[in-house]
Amino acid sequence: MENYLKPTAFFDYDKPEVKAWIDQQLEGVPNEPVEQVKALYLAVRDSVQYNPYVFQTDPNTLSASYALKSRESYCIPKAVLLGAAARYIGIPSRLGLADVRNHLSSPKLIEWLRSDIFRMHGFIELYLNGQWVKATPAFNKQLCALMKVEPLEFDGVNDSVFQEFTEDGEAHMEYINDHGVFDDVPFDFIVDGVRSAYGHLFEADGKPARVDGSLEQDVTSNP
Repeated sequence: MENYLKPTAFFDYDKPEVKAWIDQQLEGVPNEPVEQVKALYLAVRDSVQYNPYVFQTDPNTLSASYALKSRESYCIPKAVLLGAAARYIGIPSRLGLADVRNHLSSPKLIEWLRSDIFRMHGFIELYLNGQWVKATPAFNKQLCALMKVEPLEFDGVNDSVFQEFTEDGEAHMEYINDHGVFDDVPFDFIVDGVRSAYGHLFEADGKPARVDGSLEQDVTSNP
């Protein structure tokens, strides 16, 4: 379990600003692992805006501290932030990766990806009460309201992945390929997977082209 508890360049809970943020989220929360993780889950889910357009190949952008500093990120860094917070309070965590088919997205995002399959979707697994439990703090509450999807909850006992259906009963998201779990962020594996799926997004220098905007802006501009 040691590897699932230590800080790394990605799970960087040893940085003062990350420690301070975690401590702030736990003020007034009972000193009980499940209750603490539930509070941290909500903090990560709702205080960092989900924005898939910000993906970059700079390793620093996949760290917990960067997600916290930028306040907008995508599924992997948000999962890492929750995992780092869990490690800080002594709860083992590991990163899970999978490919998912997204049935609810913006036309701009689908056009940008040229696919409804999202490669390298990230979630976190937490070791609580003698078992690994999945948590997915990707979609913030405000975005879920715009997309007519109930925010994904986490009770610390049951796996929390993605809602299968929207409020209207339409298909939302399904997992189609499991890449396994990792004690640290497999940076090269992630970038290679993204590049192989979306080569058109990368410029001649090997870096992804920057895109202005966010998924929330997509949804509000095309209700």
